[in-house]
Amino acid sequence: MRFNRKRRALLQQFERRLSDQLEQLQELPARVEAEVQAVAGETVASRAAITAAWVTGAVAVLAAGLYAGRELRSRYKFKRRTPYDYYAHSGDRSDLEFGVGT
Repeated sequence: MRFNRKRRALLQQFERRLSDQLEQLQELPARVEAEVQAVAGETVASRAAITAAWVTGAVAVLAAGLYAGRELRSRYKFKRRTPYDYYAHSGDRSDLEFGVGT
């Protein structure tokens, strides 16, 4: 079988591409192993980052809850005040001598 020049060049090009792909396939296990080791190294760092993010989020939620609870309690107490609250120290015994001048 005789090939003309175009077909021969096309066949040689195809053989070169096929041999390059086979070389890449032979290098594949080493590349996969390197990627697995790189991901394993990143996993420890990413786990620490994820843990830090969860802790930060939990502390932020706790702080927001405490602040909201304090505000709600103070508003509740303000609405439910009695006439005695206007004179907060009216019944204290320790402040009797205040302003006597002795």
